[in-house]
Amino acid sequence: MGDRNKARDEEFQSFVVGRWLRLMRTAFLLTGEQHAAEDLVQSTLEQVYVAWRRVGSADDPEAYVRRVMINAHARKHRRRLKEFLAPRDDSGLVHEVPDTGDSIAQADDRSALLTALSQLPPRQREAVVLRYWEDLTETQAAEAMGCSVGTVKSNAAKGIAKLRAIPALAEVVTQGGRK
Repeated sequence: MGDRNKARDEEFQSFVVGRWLRLMRTAFLLTGEQHAAEDLVQSTLEQVYVAWRRVGSADDPEAYVRRVMINAHARKHRRRLKEFLAPRDDSGLVHEVPDTGDSIAQADDRSALLTALSQLPPRQREAVVLRYWEDLTETQAAEAMGCSVGTVKSNAAKGIAKLRAIPALAEVVTQGGRK
């Protein structure tokens, strides 16, 4: 029994180490604040650890964990917690380093992009983050958000349209997003 628990712990640890940065990036884009993102990832991983036997044997454990994170974020939003993507003073924050080839890394003004993203309604923000930053298919995003593919398409299109309406971001969105 102890060997099985040890193997499960090692498998979970390997999963967390391999996906920590990606989970943090997604959480940051959803919450807009470094500490809130860390809390979201931590609480998600706590929930997932308890059910790791089931999660680890799923077809796509990362998708399962992402869904848990989206649900946890949605629960907090329903409680009307205020989120800020551009804190007033970010001097003490550890800034994310984008993956190589990440379209966000090419943005001239990351601060303006994050500020614009924070102005989107939560479901539009989730759809945009999952489709364009996480590069999920519409079906994968729908599974993560717990909605239909049509809802993902609609929310992503509306979110991108709002971002494109901001003159400073028009060029960045056109180059980095799907047309």
